[in-house]
Amino acid sequence: MEPLKIGLVQMHVEEAKENNLDRAERMVEKAAEQGVQVVALPEMFNCPYDNSYFRHYSEEEGGASYQRLSRIAREQGVVLVGGSMPEIDGDGKVYNTCYIFDKEGRKIGKHRKMHLFDINVKGGQYFKESDVLTAGNSVTVFETPYGKMGAAICFDIRFPELFRLMVQQGARVIITPGAFNMTTGPAHWELLFRTRALDNQVFAAGIAPAQNSQASYKSYGNSLVADPWGNITGRLGYEEGILVQEIDLSKVEKYRGELPLLSSLRHDVYSLRINK
Repeated sequence: MEPLKIGLVQMHVEEAKENNLDRAERMVEKAAEQGVQVVALPEMFNCPYDNSYFRHYSEEEGGASYQRLSRIAREQGVVLVGGSMPEIDGDGKVYNTCYIFDKEGRKIGKHRKMHLFDINVKGGQYFKESDVLTAGNSVTVFETPYGKMGAAICFDIRFPELFRLMVQQGARVIITPGAFNMTTGPAHWELLFRTRALDNQVFAAGIAPAQNSQASYKSYGNSLVADPWGNITGRLGYEEGILVQEIDLSKVEKYRGELPLLSSLRHDVYSLRINK
């Protein structure tokens, strides 16, 4: 089995939406030039991560940002995990949404962030997404030429039940756009990705915006990939860049055979429900 090459785009996000879209396109093109087959953008790649922006920047599915991502995927010939953007529905509800496109630019997946980031750390970070956003309610697994993959968004990674459900539906790679901050990032970002990769024996990728010292919300950056043994195989720092990683999917079966975690689940004692 040939290794799968993925590219994580850790891009700078500014106030001008069109500039963000242009930057995303240039960076996806650079990744494709390196032979990358799957490219992922960060959380809120076209919008500053701040409650005051989400409704103003929101678009319905099929809007300008959606169409731009579809075209980029088609023109670059990559599976594109479109980070996330604010989506507004017909009822006026705003979601933190990730669209996924195949190499022909067709939508093959959509994930609305299920767990909203409401945090109040004494002496640290305060943020309450639920003041503006509505939570999604679907487990997202999508088909690619390289096998099934799952998608989550940022705070979702703190909930192992969601990741186990994606794995039970066949995901061998789980891609999570996220924007941890300078309180939670140093403490938990690497730990969570290593743990979700290890306890599900999958590859887990986290894609963050580059840090902007002038922004009200400062991203931790540090986009990374963890393998099914819990090792970090590649990582960026705070700055803008593209992390290109080869993923050997045969390691999923190898490690599951050597350390039979999933086959040892005790469903007679506890149960997991898959929403179909």
